[in-house]
Amino acid sequence: MTQYEKMIKTPVSKLVLTLSVPTIISMLVTNIYNLADTAFVGQLGTSASGAVGIVFGFMSIIQAFGFMFGQGSGSMIARLLGKQDNVRASYNATLGFTASFICGAAIMLVGATNIDTIVTALGSTTTIAPYAKTYITYILFSAPFMCSSFTLNNILRYEGRAALGMIGLMTGGLLNIACDPIFMFALDMGIAGAGLATAISQFVSWGILLGMFLLGKTESKLKPSDLRHCSLSMLGNIMATGFPSLLRQGLNSITTVLLNSCCAVYGDAAVAAMSIVSRIIFFSFSIALGIGQGFQPVAGFNYGAGKFGRLKKAFIFTTIAAECIILVGSTVLFVFAGSLIGIFRDDPEVIEVGIRALRLQAISMVLLPPCMTIEMLFQSTGKRLGASIMSSLRSGLLFIPTLLILANVRGLLGIQEAQPLSLLLSAPVSIPFGILFFRRLPKEDSPDKQESMTQ
Repeated sequence: MTQYEKMIKTPVSKLVLTLSVPTIISMLVTNIYNLADTAFVGQLGTSASGAVGIVFGFMSIIQAFGFMFGQGSGSMIARLLGKQDNVRASYNATLGFTASFICGAAIMLVGATNIDTIVTALGSTTTIAPYAKTYITYILFSAPFMCSSFTLNNILRYEGRAALGMIGLMTGGLLNIACDPIFMFALDMGIAGAGLATAISQFVSWGILLGMFLLGKTESKLKPSDLRHCSLSMLGNIMATGFPSLLRQGLNSITTVLLNSCCAVYGDAAVAAMSIVSRIIFFSFSIALGIGQGFQPVAGFNYGAGKFGRLKKAFIFTTIAAECIILVGSTVLFVFAGSLIGIFRDDPEVIEVGIRALRLQAISMVLLPPCMTIEMLFQSTGKRLGASIMSSLRSGLLFIPTLLILANVRGLLGIQEAQPLSLLLSAPVSIPFGILFFRRLPKEDSPDKQESMTQ
């Protein structure tokens, strides 16, 4: 069975799960690395632990651009492969990767000359700043590889070859976990060791992911000669299609910085606590997110091939599966909140702040699956405006004013409540978008291209 036949004929529940498993494993390993990094750095003190949260906001900016080019080119590629146009799919892959690497290099150059300004802007306190500057230096040098790695991985996912992406991400994540204690403690590098371990792992992941394309493991190809067939309009289409991802990740970065700044008023313990809560929440959500990312290539392929019935079935299955996972995860987080936070920082003040924030976010997470799946549906099928609106609402346009208002009115309690409340407000907006999409979707599938040619 060819890759095309696999994507349009395999039962959708089996296909979504098959494509989700490698993505979930990749995300779990990546998040285990993030949590391990937080735990190792936490041994250096509360200020060092806060620095991880500060730099995480900057890494989210790099990820935002990597996802924009990856999701943008990936969505185009999936729909082109659904139409069996492999040549134009390769053009989009080459352009997306090249643009992503150049963007990462630009971030590196701008960041390297403005480290002090960036660290301050990210919300560092005077005690956190020295740790953050050391850590971010290594992240900057890895920016081109980190940014384009996200792009390569997203292209692989949209091709339905998430297992290849899993190999690259898992290798880098496991290498990072192994190098952290060696560099930080055995070589006595402290937080610089954590930064160096991250930079090395990102380069290794990049090399493996790039190798998948160069060794012919993919449908789309990366060839420098293809750039002559590319145009500014093609780049504009990639960026416009991937813009919801940039918007989502960019707003996440802004909200992280804003959250750190609001918490800084209450000391390093508050910054560290909310940083830890964010890591734990994202780890729990990553499994449901992996299911959603398994849905994206199925949506893009089948929409491009005109298999609208399969698209609807895949959407329903993904939403239900993600909701079941979230319900289990939220229950665990709510019950064991104190123990989970204590793993990363054994500071009574950090634990006290973190417990309430973690429990509130755990409760609100039950609203995420339908919002997430609808947003992914719109992006995978090229509905840019709807995807952008939903991304902006869920990621920042509601959270930012909610945070600022509650922080001023209720202080630290309001900071803990802002994220759950903003998610509660975004759900009634996202669900009507999904209903409208399926009402407008053709009721009948398009005739199969290969069958129509033989008739």
